[in-house]
Amino acid sequence: MQNTKQISYWTIGGFEGAKAPEDALAEAKAMGYDGIELAFDGGKFGPGITEKRCKQIRQTAKDLGMTIASLASGAYWVHAFSDPRETKRNKAVAFTKRYLQVAEWVGAKVVLVIPGAVTVPWDPEARVVPYATVWKRATACIRECLPTAKKLGVTMALENVWGWFLTDPMAMKVFVDQFRSRRVGVYFDVANCLINGFPEHWIEILGRRIAAVHFKNFTRDDCGGGLHGFGDDLLEGDVDWTAVTQALKKIKYTGPITAEMLPFCRLPDMGLPDMALAQDTARKLAMIVDDA
Repeated sequence: MQNTKQISYWTIGGFEGAKAPEDALAEAKAMGYDGIELAFDGGKFGPGITEKRCKQIRQTAKDLGMTIASLASGAYWVHAFSDPRETKRNKAVAFTKRYLQVAEWVGAKVVLVIPGAVTVPWDPEARVVPYATVWKRATACIRECLPTAKKLGVTMALENVWGWFLTDPMAMKVFVDQFRSRRVGVYFDVANCLINGFPEHWIEILGRRIAAVHFKNFTRDDCGGGLHGFGDDLLEGDVDWTAVTQALKKIKYTGPITAEMLPFCRLPDMGLPDMALAQDTARKLAMIVDDA
């Protein structure tokens, strides 16, 4: 496989965004990655960033021979398309439009979007929203963002997160297809679906809808498992990497593959940034992708 191999900014820069994108790009380059997935949350790369600053980052990536193929964000856990409060949904829409613009400035073609959540299973205080209501609200909000995505040529890729919404590939397929647009696709995380399925099955069903892919691993436990199942070794867990790479080749997937190493197995202290983890992951990602 000849896909661009990226590392998540979070692994190299942490969740606070204190490390400059240029430094993260240089460090990732030295480890052997082709690019980095910047995290659009705050710190050095957040909603207040200017066009000029984005283009400086884009130029640095070009000078290093690196890509910024995609952006990620944790903001949707704070302002969700499915939130019962209209003010929160409006903030999610406004954020997404800005997110899309920043992606275009920095040269990314895909942004990770969380479509909504019935609840947040690891947060006992999270609101519970009926599934049908989440579908309706998420659809309306994505439709509102779609003209911006089309204008900028950036794809909103919906990730299969643990929000108890779109938890099987057929539901994801139907949800995405209703928009009838290349600018709404899937950000497929191979480990997130292991709690109740197999990633190779999702890949076969979603096919061309997959705009970006996250690689990490997960170990099932007690008929599913919890956050502790996400480990700190890309090769240890229940992902069948041969089946996954064969499925990606079968659908002729040519987009980026980003190692998103968030070692929840270490909770309560994940200890990011972790340069040793990023370096170890670079070697193992190459083993999976280059040898496929």
